[in-house]
Amino acid sequence: MEFIQENLVAPVSDLLYSYILVYLLVGVGIYFTVRTRFIQVRYFTRMIKQLTHSRTHCDGVSPFQAFCVGLASRVGTGNIAGVAIALTIGGPGAIFWMWVVAAIGMATALIESTLGQIFKVRADDGSFRGGPAYYIQRGLGSRAGGVVFAVLLIFTFGIAFNMVQANAISDVVNGAYAVDVRWITAGLVILAAPVLFGGVRRVARVAEVVLPLMAIVYALLALVIVALNIDFLPEVLTQIIGGAFGLTELAGGFTGGIAAALLNGVKRGLFSNEAGMGSVPNVAATATVSHPVKQGLIQSVAVFVDTMVICTATAFIILVSGPSVYDPATPTRVEGATLTQAAIADSLGTWTVWLVTVLVFVFAFSSVLGNYVYAEINLFFLGAGRKLINVFRVLVLVAIGVGGVSQLTAVWALADVAMGLMALVNLVAIVLLGKWAFAAIKDYHRQVDSGVDPVFVAEEAGLPGSLEGDIWQREAKVKSET
Repeated sequence: MEFIQENLVAPVSDLLYSYILVYLLVGVGIYFTVRTRFIQVRYFTRMIKQLTHSRTHCDGVSPFQAFCVGLASRVGTGNIAGVAIALTIGGPGAIFWMWVVAAIGMATALIESTLGQIFKVRADDGSFRGGPAYYIQRGLGSRAGGVVFAVLLIFTFGIAFNMVQANAISDVVNGAYAVDVRWITAGLVILAAPVLFGGVRRVARVAEVVLPLMAIVYALLALVIVALNIDFLPEVLTQIIGGAFGLTELAGGFTGGIAAALLNGVKRGLFSNEAGMGSVPNVAATATVSHPVKQGLIQSVAVFVDTMVICTATAFIILVSGPSVYDPATPTRVEGATLTQAAIADSLGTWTVWLVTVLVFVFAFSSVLGNYVYAEINLFFLGAGRKLINVFRVLVLVAIGVGGVSQLTAVWALADVAMGLMALVNLVAIVLLGKWAFAAIKDYHRQVDSGVDPVFVAEEAGLPGSLEGDIWQREAKVKSET
């Protein structure tokens, strides 16, 4: 595995992230930002309003539940360990490029989630399924392209990322309390099993309760630490902005440089907020809404929460701790989640070890649940029946068990490559299908300007083609009758 990683996986990963994906992600984000006339800025308050009014009770998955499941997958070890890794390798400037990726990624997230809603289908139990595999097949007429994407996603999220998240949980709990990783892993499998076997709706109910609370606790924790170290804040901002453009490296000999900051910021930013990757549209499509753009706006907020709130909280926690914990000149002294844990303990005391352990556990466990939802939706696309899905649920539990007790360098590297290939397929698809999303946005604007609650009727939305199926016609009829 080490030979394969060094001679095959690593070169492919470097090619994807250094020469292709960075430019494509930024380029597509800028394209959608311009084409939507900076919708993430113009409609930001409407996004928040749409989110706060989305906890509707319905037979399926509510818009708020879909938001929480998407956020559950986004908010994981990438927000605690991933940010720390970005700071270690790319220096403080990496955080600035994470912000840039998130800012333009909000437009990308809106487009891909809107497409997920437009091209969704109805499952046998009455719930909805959708995502890139579906809009590639239905919008572009390519079943083969949809299958390729589905297979990549099932491996990346169903197996590899769940192994990584389980490994992060066992490492943190073992490091904090010296509990045998085998017991930790067994407990994790026992906790995950009933939720996974409950399907998409049970995952949504769990995520709706747990994740918002933990995100608020973590953000408040960061605010307290920043307030206690407020004198360091100007210096922190200088390190971030200066590091992004190589100024601090020139002045002080810090590690990183523009290339390291840019590449690590983009790479960790993509892993964290997932905008453009093609993962979140899978759960966005499950929501019951009256107009596709409503869920697109809500999922755009999730990118903001993930990066601008939670990732920024981690960065500030580490950077305000000072050179006793993190020194940009020698950043590799403490790495990963341990760096975040040490920074919090330095500011608030060692009693916080248990709190950080709980936060890492909840964030990583919620990611396991969100990742599983994505995989199940794509299994449904491939035609898997109930028996095969149950077999896959067992495989996910096995992956969690193996990940919790293993060293996962090779798995992480493979996951990075698969994630990059997923993003490439999805980005090409959403650019080609962008005219469908633009038509839906225009229809949404028209109805908002008319002072009505937008309802999507395919025949009246000015779509660039005919939309097969009767989901939106039926949804519009139900909405108008109520």
